Amino acid sequence: MRYEGSVYRPPSEAYSLIIQVTIGCAHNKCTFCSMFKDKKFRIRKVSEVIEDLNSARKYYGRVNKIFLADGDALVLNNKDLLVILDHIKKTFPECERVGIYGSPQDVLRKTHEELVELRDNGIGIIYIGAESGSDKVLKDIVKGATRAEIIKAVQMIEASGIKASVTFISGLAGTDGWEDHAIQTGTMISEMQPSYVGLLTLMIEPGAELYDDIKAGKFKILSAVDVVKETALLLENINVTKKCVFRSNHASNYVSLRGDLPKDKERMLAQLKNALANHNLKDERFRML
Repeated sequence: MRYEGSVYRPPSEAYSLIIQVTIGCAHNKCTFCSMFKDKKFRIRKVSEVIEDLNSARKYYGRVNKIFLADGDALVLNNKDLLVILDHIKKTFPECERVGIYGSPQDVLRKTHEELVELRDNGIGIIYIGAESGSDKVLKDIVKGATRAEIIKAVQMIEASGIKASVTFISGLAGTDGWEDHAIQTGTMISEMQPSYVGLLTLMIEPGAELYDDIKAGKFKILSAVDVVKETALLLENINVTKKCVFRSNHASNYVSLRGDLPKDKERMLAQLKNALANHNLKDERFRML
């Protein structure tokens, strides 16, 4: 097994075998992100990926899930992805699901037929970072995709039979635009109807452009109380018609929420209200990425 640099994966892939099919992120311009700044993006040779899979097979007795990294492994064309997926099926017949990171741009470059082809060959979930439903925020963070494009990408994933897990970031609009960020994100989720939503809370590390803006006073971060108020406003504006698993239980969050929408919406709103009333928010010392 060979890994280059730091390797990141979604929380739900904690027990998955992680295989790098790309190094870094093809976009790598988001102002809040420092994960791949030390890497020059490239696509690994399929033969190297096959070698890593063979090596892992010798080491692990059972592999239930495999996750294809790095930042947007879906950038690969289907021809190469299918070679990798076919080898996974042959080498790890017990594997129940293959997950992959994809950018909105990656998805939009695929046809419906190509996404269905990926589903039929093992891709069960695509993780996509939306970050915000506000076009202003998306422009400010240099996301490289608009609200409409992200909604379309998620709808394409779901229409293909693959589950979409979409991540958003509380506090990403700072003190000036938090209400718009919350409302637009809530209505975006309502439009895209994803299978999963993950809500993180903004934490910035050195190396990210936004870190310098915070230090210079150009960007003012939300207080813990305002983050919780923003989360409540976001939830109030989500109106989905099918089950959506909602998670805001990342180590960065001030209040841990777990529920299914729309069923648990009122319960989670009550949980946020109670946390504010009783000052029951996670101490900054225990927050982490």
